Amino acid sequence: MLQAERSLGLTLVVSEITVLFRRLRTWAMIGALALIPILIAVVVRVSSDGSASGRGPAFLNSITQNGLFVSLTALTVAIPLFLPLTIGVVAGDTIAGEANLGTLRYLLVAPAGRVRLLLVKYAGAALFCFVATLTVVVTGAIIGALLFPVGPVTLLSGDTVGIPGYFGRLLLLALYVTVSLMGLSAIGLFISTLTTIPVGAMAATAALAAVSQILGALPQLEWLHPWLFTNYWLGFGDLLRQPIVWDSFADNALLQLGYIALFGALAYGRFSTKDILS
Repeated sequence: MLQAERSLGLTLVVSEITVLFRRLRTWAMIGALALIPILIAVVVRVSSDGSASGRGPAFLNSITQNGLFVSLTALTVAIPLFLPLTIGVVAGDTIAGEANLGTLRYLLVAPAGRVRLLLVKYAGAALFCFVATLTVVVTGAIIGALLFPVGPVTLLSGDTVGIPGYFGRLLLLALYVTVSLMGLSAIGLFISTLTTIPVGAMAATAALAAVSQILGALPQLEWLHPWLFTNYWLGFGDLLRQPIVWDSFADNALLQLGYIALFGALAYGRFSTKDILS
């Protein structure tokens, strides 16, 4: 019996991931994210003086010296707006999209169960978080290597690491940002259980990410900042030190886990008592 339950769960996860990554919309969003590092690298490459004149996001001035910094710059640009937008689309569509298409009832008729369906939907959204982040990082590294010289990287601590070691840091950066977006995914899942209009759930999820960042920028609300799910989104700089400082990673993971637990429980409470009419 237990083996059959596990087999069903795995089948549902594979089916959800397959459906998600077969959608043209998903690949359009991944393509849009890939354009971010490409545009940054091309603009810096073709600019007259090859520099950012001291303006722009962190690491921008270092791109011409080492193309591997394109990934860092692209992440810094993508985290506040572009990644939350794409995550909002995927997470907001999880339940509301099925209800809108009229397939939610049929999913529940199958021996899936509401709890398992929520977990499967969240797993798909979480995987998209990683794929989206990795797209920015990998594309940035590739375009940076094509347009600029690459070599050993000087970390924020002043130490230098070789290219293989730096690629390990980039993977850690992707994991950090993925963890950062897990709380937003849980929020989107909950909002998706409240409506049958997926566009509304998508917009609300992305809007909450923007509101949280605005609140985080107000010094008058400093007492609130540690509780905002966006508080540690740009704290990945600690992974670029030698030795690596794990404090931000741990604090971020704990905060996101709290949001996952809270909004996961809210999603379950709403979805378990919801009348499925479509």
